[in-house]
Amino acid sequence: MNVPRDVVSFLCVASVALLGAVAHAATDEPIKPITTPTDIHQKKAELGKKLFFDPRLSKSGFISCNSCHNLSMGGSDNLKTSIGHNWQKGPINAPTVLNSSLNFVQFWDGRAETLKDQAGGPIANPGEMAFTHDLAEKVLESIPGYVADFQAVYGKDQIDIDHITDAIAEFEKTLVTPNSRFDQWLKGDKKVLNKEEVAGYTLFKNSGCISCHYGEAMGGTSFQKMGIMEEYNSKSSAEGRVAVTGKDEDRFAFKVPTLRNVELTYPYFHDGEAETLTEAVDVMGRLQLGTTFTAEQNAQIVAFLKTLTGDQPTFTLPILPPSTDNTPRPKPFE
Repeated sequence: MNVPRDVVSFLCVASVALLGAVAHAATDEPIKPITTPTDIHQKKAELGKKLFFDPRLSKSGFISCNSCHNLSMGGSDNLKTSIGHNWQKGPINAPTVLNSSLNFVQFWDGRAETLKDQAGGPIANPGEMAFTHDLAEKVLESIPGYVADFQAVYGKDQIDIDHITDAIAEFEKTLVTPNSRFDQWLKGDKKVLNKEEVAGYTLFKNSGCISCHYGEAMGGTSFQKMGIMEEYNSKSSAEGRVAVTGKDEDRFAFKVPTLRNVELTYPYFHDGEAETLTEAVDVMGRLQLGTTFTAEQNAQIVAFLKTLTGDQPTFTLPILPPSTDNTPRPKPFE
């Protein structure tokens, strides 16, 4: 049978494409390397950086976004639960701000859909920065340097909370951590990980951890109940997603945290009860997977998790615009 030449060419091309797709699928990994964003509005991000570090957005004048999301400490504060206004102890562990732009929602219970929505929450929370949005606007409008900055970025002399949170969110979009050793391994450098770390990754996948911790952020893409195979007993008053939906089935369902830079963001879980990665891996194995890891297996997974620390954000700390004599301030600790 004579087959037309153009048909033969088509079949050859199609076969090559199919083989390529099969080969790609065979080597594809459920975790992707972190990429650096290219769509950043630089002037807006610079303004957001000033606001992120400025304690004048708090009632006391001592607490900034960086207080609980310290960029020199993996974007967290390394406390079981954060300390807010007037030394109040919060009910929940501060999640890292690093790679937070990769989360599908913000906060442990997902009550904010975007970084911009999230940025306004702590400012007005009486247990955190304890300010009001109205007073935050007035404080910034009383500072000539900020008025000039907002005019340059937004084209308006008036400062409002919408622009404040927009700028903070733009800065937070820059806080990604690419180039971890594991990302280098994913990109083809198979010598960058040792045998224990590779064994840990294989176990991480085969035991089921990957079902929740996948994608660029290795988390932050779903809600999961804390305590699937065993009940989790927590001293925290936080009950997760139920606070947003009011549905009993969402009780103790929390946003899956990112595992990027997890070596730096101790202690672990929404209540900060796991002090070490070894403890966290043990608890997650039993509660979520019904698996009791041996000491060797646990050490392998921990070794793998430590390869997820990427390049930390580097920048010059901002010089904050000075206050004026008429800057409105409440009494710090009323």
